[in-house]
Amino acid sequence: MKYKKQKIMNKKKLVVLTGAGMSAESGLSTFRDTGGLWDTYRIEDVATPEGWNKNPQLVTDFYNQRRLQLLQVEPNEGHRMLAGLENEYDVRIITQNIDNLHERAGSTHVIHLHGELTKVRSTGPGEEVFELTPDNYTIRIGDKCPKGYQLRPHIVWFGEAVPEIENAIDLTGRAEIFLVIGTSLNVYPAAGLLHYVPAGAPIYLIDPNDVPVSRHGVTIIKKGGSEGMKDFIRLIKAPNNILEL
Repeated sequence: MKYKKQKIMNKKKLVVLTGAGMSAESGLSTFRDTGGLWDTYRIEDVATPEGWNKNPQLVTDFYNQRRLQLLQVEPNEGHRMLAGLENEYDVRIITQNIDNLHERAGSTHVIHLHGELTKVRSTGPGEEVFELTPDNYTIRIGDKCPKGYQLRPHIVWFGEAVPEIENAIDLTGRAEIFLVIGTSLNVYPAAGLLHYVPAGAPIYLIDPNDVPVSRHGVTIIKKGGSEGMKDFIRLIKAPNNILEL
């Protein structure tokens, strides 16, 4: 169920950085945890330009599988709670995830740093991007853009530029509250966004694992996404943000 949005003037800007842990509760495989996708596939084979050039069939099949998996899962409570916060806050999500679960939960402002699984782009000049529909999530070698160039996943692979990082930095620099959910903060440039949060803006981090944080004054909520979101909401709504976790 999607939350119905209400118009509230002068909403406080809440900027959220999410990672794989955000979608794990929905049943999507993560990459870095034990039993994750990298235990089955090598980064070099399916997430680099070199892997694509060497074996485009393998890469195409890999992302076809990811899209089919996406059809089988739903946004979790954490996704829905973030969407619901738009009633009271100006919520802007910066995600490292390539799924569309934030949007399906009802979030209306989402930046995908690492691309989008439900889109493909041309390998030709201009790199035009095309939206896929759930009834046609399978891409094949030989599927081409209108100009005749092979289509590839619209994913930012290792070694490629991150086109949305400047927009993400701009958003982070205007945050009044900054929240990190479900990311190891090991992947750059996304991990570096923490340093652009304005001085004085409270920073919260939700993750059940120990996450190295290079910035002082971060409130750690050591729980999974949905449970951690409950604590976070209570924290930001508590008088003077004082609450025992």
